[in-house]
Amino acid sequence: MSVEDILDRVATPCYLLEEKLLEKNLKLLDYIQKEAEVDILLALKGYSFPASFELVSKYLKGCCASGLYEAKLAKEEFKREVHTYSPAFKEEEIEEIITLSDHLVFNSFSQWKKYRERALGRVSCGIRVNPEFSVAPIELYNPCGVYSRFGVTKKEFREELLDGIEGLHFHALCEESAESLEKVLKVFEKKFGKFIPQMEWVNFGGGHHITKEGYNIEKLISLLKNFREKYNGIKIYLELGEAVGWQTGVLITRVLDIIRNDIEIAILDTSAETHMPDTLAMPYRPDIRYSGEVGEKKYSYRLGGNSCLSGDIIGDYSFDKPLKIGDKLIIEDQMHYTFVKNTTFNGIRLPSLAILRKNGKLDIIKNFGYEEYRRRL
Repeated sequence: MSVEDILDRVATPCYLLEEKLLEKNLKLLDYIQKEAEVDILLALKGYSFPASFELVSKYLKGCCASGLYEAKLAKEEFKREVHTYSPAFKEEEIEEIITLSDHLVFNSFSQWKKYRERALGRVSCGIRVNPEFSVAPIELYNPCGVYSRFGVTKKEFREELLDGIEGLHFHALCEESAESLEKVLKVFEKKFGKFIPQMEWVNFGGGHHITKEGYNIEKLISLLKNFREKYNGIKIYLELGEAVGWQTGVLITRVLDIIRNDIEIAILDTSAETHMPDTLAMPYRPDIRYSGEVGEKKYSYRLGGNSCLSGDIIGDYSFDKPLKIGDKLIIEDQMHYTFVKNTTFNGIRLPSLAILRKNGKLDIIKNFGYEEYRRRL
């Protein structure tokens, strides 16, 4: 059973997860876990689809959360380890966060001092460090950029406050390779290596594009093994969101109208602004099944969303046949950093959530209507 086989049964817009593709990614990640003897966590900020957690939790060791609500979701729905980090924890939330979490990572020594006595003995505590080095593709997604608010730099590191700290956390990558990790590790060890022997664990953060075609899996395993051996078998964690959801599902949309303003413009019932925000923030042009670049195929169109934002443009594409009102299009790779960032701006309906199971069954998980728009206001 393919996406094309069930198009007529899907009301648009709709995010559709393909269970077999998700499991393919999970099996690769599990191979790395076993070969390198590391633990991989699901980063809820990048992929958060509870209807798939039963499958994901069979392979991954737990979740990393960015605050109270993600920690609660991880505890209630994923039911494995919970590792929580936030740029700053709130006084009114910290007690519940400690109760929910197995690991708690502090962004600064001031936060560590403030909550140290509450956390000690109840949760494994870590400090996030900033190696001040990254090969992130753009500054918007560079956690180690100039004046970054993430983590403690070497200059601000307080060795005398490490009592009770059991782990170091760093995150310097964004859709990066094993070769990029190798570069970051060298800087991380140069700046903070002297503290690693007194730690129980190191968290390598996220941004590892492991499931992307061409990623050097064996190099990654080698890097992880060598690091563990160098530091007497220290525990290593990786936090993956995009790599879990990468190429596992689509956004199905429908052509509502076709207009002409020197070029052909197709208006869809989805929106880059509200349903695919990273296409504008990154920015990037998402792939659409059976399409090409402008001029590559006979009929070219600009695809626009149905919000009032002038820049709500998905991109320019070409097709073998002319588009017609009512045609459905399949926008590729829309399971990560999409519905976790959705908005109801302009009153646009949120896409439904569905899963195409391995046995060919189509499960409509959730439909959204006016009530969801009204609830958020």
